[in-house]
Amino acid sequence: MTSVQGTSLDVPTPDGTADAYLAHPGDGAPHPGVLLYMDAFGLRPALEEIARRLAGHGYTVLVPNVLYRAGRAPVLDLPDFIDPAQRPEIFKPLFGLVQSLTPDQAMRDAGGYLDWLAASPLVAEGPVGTAGYCMGGVLALRTAAAHPDRIAAVASFHAGRLVTEDEDSPHRLVGRVTAELYFGHADQDQSMPADRIETLEQALDAAGVTYRSERYEGAPHGYTQADTAAYDAGADERHWRNLLELFGRRL
Repeated sequence: MTSVQGTSLDVPTPDGTADAYLAHPGDGAPHPGVLLYMDAFGLRPALEEIARRLAGHGYTVLVPNVLYRAGRAPVLDLPDFIDPAQRPEIFKPLFGLVQSLTPDQAMRDAGGYLDWLAASPLVAEGPVGTAGYCMGGVLALRTAAAHPDRIAAVASFHAGRLVTEDEDSPHRLVGRVTAELYFGHADQDQSMPADRIETLEQALDAAGVTYRSERYEGAPHGYTQADTAAYDAGADERHWRNLLELFGRRL
């Protein structure tokens, strides 16, 4: 681990300006870039802490507010500890915001985020990695499919809706991916049950993609997010081992 600096900044996109958080080693030297995609609860201190921890292992990590069209982070006023069972009113506006971000919008934004990383003196030359949590796992996979020449590694954790009936379902895009992929599925995740995991793996096998797909036994959706009731310390540490192993090898 190394000393880390973190700062808030703005990133231009084709549709406007996304506020973001950047974490990087404090030596000022270029390091491999990582595009870190948020979960539905958004850019907040708990996600910034994930970025700093990853940066401490030698990466320059950009965390955009992907819902910037609805406002700067925090887009919604969230409690310090998020327990959806006690605060169901959180979910209704969140669901609407997440649904409002279309795949086309998200991939236009992804190009802007990748352009920013490519231009930054804090980012080493070459392909970058992307990691995503919850909805961010879907965005990470879509980004790898949209920019196969720019993404070398993808890590997706407790992502739902990787398999849908839509023509542009993420699992239908994997034939475009050249990155190595890792999926850490939540065992207790109704948005990504066993049959959909199987469908995803069949698509990956058919496309010849290099990947690992694992179920985290007993882990709920959101197991990496320390400020939520879904947090699972054991599953979180397992996620860190797999994330760092993938990026260490590919970046």
